[in-house]
Amino acid sequence: MIMLSSVLRRAGLLWLGLALGSGALAQAAGPLSLWPTIPFIRGQDLCQFQDAYGKSRNELAQEMAGRLKDLLSYGADADDALDSLLAIDALIDKNRRLATTGQAMDLTLEASLRAALDGLYREIKPKDRKLTFLNPTPLLDMLRGLRSAQRQSTLNQQQLAKISGFAWGTYAYGPGCHGDLLVTLHIELGSGASHSFQAQGRPESVMTAVAAQMFKQVQRTVFPSVVNMGKKSLTLLGAPGSPIGMAPTPAVAEAACAASRGRLPLWDEYEFLSALGEWSGGVALDHSYWALADGHVLAPDLRNPSPVRHPEDVNSNEIYFYCVR
Repeated sequence: MIMLSSVLRRAGLLWLGLALGSGALAQAAGPLSLWPTIPFIRGQDLCQFQDAYGKSRNELAQEMAGRLKDLLSYGADADDALDSLLAIDALIDKNRRLATTGQAMDLTLEASLRAALDGLYREIKPKDRKLTFLNPTPLLDMLRGLRSAQRQSTLNQQQLAKISGFAWGTYAYGPGCHGDLLVTLHIELGSGASHSFQAQGRPESVMTAVAAQMFKQVQRTVFPSVVNMGKKSLTLLGAPGSPIGMAPTPAVAEAACAASRGRLPLWDEYEFLSALGEWSGGVALDHSYWALADGHVLAPDLRNPSPVRHPEDVNSNEIYFYCVR
């Protein structure tokens, strides 16, 4: 089983440092409850398209001539050699048609996506789950629908009021002609916001990558937000221009927070928010250096005798920070 948490961890500071302009899902008020059915529409077969247009007419002619020459060199006469080439091409096309016959790929993709999302939530265990799929159908009706191979496709106004939006997607056979699918998933929210995710891979695993993208987008810490720490509340302001900032010295970071009417977190606040983690409203320290007030640096990997160090102890001009109030 792929350990998605390690993939998400390695990308942590990278995605967290991006601007919030693309964070429509993460900024949605409250958890997202999506309509349970995810329709997938089949798009252009990119494999066949690449076969037809991946080479020029002259290149295709030279390739066919080369194959014909090889057959002739093995003793076949011209008519038999040409018939053999045509028969091989026809067999390849027949096998591809058989492989794509049926209407069940959308069911495979939908089930794989939901299973991958559930797997992420079980593995990472965030404090609050921010993405769910509403099932407005009574259990008995749902079992009857599954027995007759029917899917939830209609909804009334009362059910509509319970959902935040719906997801739909497209899939196409990958241009590499190696059995890959190119999948794009769109989420449309009732507020008018939308977001898209895309991945390419084998049908049995491609939705794992899409689910990881969705999880990061929905579960990530939102700036600004409020976190309760004991008897006090911290407002996570982020850094000027981005959630996580970088400064050459702690003094520069401290001045940036002051200009934003905030301050740098204290040592214990950094530690507490790191314990929460980036998927439960906090910010992971990872192996980076973080700015503290009074010109000090928090170095989480240097804890003997204390992770609070002078900048010259770490010898780095890449010091991360965010502001709180």
